[in-house]
Amino acid sequence: MAKCGENKACSACQHASTCSQEEQRRHQEELLRKRLSKIKHKIMVMSGKGGVGKTTVSVNLALELARRGFKVGLLDADIHGPNVPLMLGLEGSHLNVTESGVEPIVIGDNELKVISMSFLLQSPDTPVIWRGPLKMGALRQFLSEVNWGELDFLIVDLPPGTGDEPLSIAQLIKDLDGSIVVTTPQEVALLDSKKSINFSRKLNVPVLGIIENMSGFVCPHCGNEVYLFKKGGGEKAAKEYGVPFLGRIPIDSKIVEAEDSGRLLFEVGSDSPFFRAFAAIVDKLLADVGEAKS
Repeated sequence: MAKCGENKACSACQHASTCSQEEQRRHQEELLRKRLSKIKHKIMVMSGKGGVGKTTVSVNLALELARRGFKVGLLDADIHGPNVPLMLGLEGSHLNVTESGVEPIVIGDNELKVISMSFLLQSPDTPVIWRGPLKMGALRQFLSEVNWGELDFLIVDLPPGTGDEPLSIAQLIKDLDGSIVVTTPQEVALLDSKKSINFSRKLNVPVLGIIENMSGFVCPHCGNEVYLFKKGGGEKAAKEYGVPFLGRIPIDSKIVEAEDSGRLLFEVGSDSPFFRAFAAIVDKLLADVGEAKS
């Protein structure tokens, strides 16, 4: 440990082999504390069920916050299904490791910083066949060994459910501002979203609110709104559990195409019901965490 630079990541240190596992653990804990101390707000985005558009919400929250001038980091904590890079046109990107740590991928004029397991895979089709301890270790490294720098917000996109990754993030980031729970209006999704609320409460993580995604579809031809998955379930669940309701997000076919083609960055802020909904949600979120509108 005597030769070790206090800001140097163990994975990039030539003296790491001379340190005991306990020394490396203590050093990583100190690095974790220092990295997180430079991040003002930490928010995890959860869903009790897959397929509700949680990553869409995470990515668009990060983009909208960055568009408003905040310094934002986006951590794709879905080890087995990292989809953030696809939506941002970053598939095939790889990380650069320096003595001081891992450099995140930076995109856009407002320099959104992104980390994902996808950046470590040989190809997008490569499966990650890991059990819990390996996933915990990877998430710890994403937080402690990545050069996040000074951030206003770190948005953590979690996989669905209440398993290893959400638990690891809640334990590693001890001063989380809270969780955002994403659901769709139908009952089967709402049932699992309630589990996410109870998960947060058991771990003493504040619930910042529920977002009802895929809430209505505006026909591009006639302009009529159709509720494919019903409407109002998210707001009902928020009232039932006494948590804020952050808003409804409609389905927008143009956004689906932009996400699949990696061009979402170029659509942010355009005048559509989808982005107007996100703008209103971010207004509420900023008020909740004590930030003035930008």
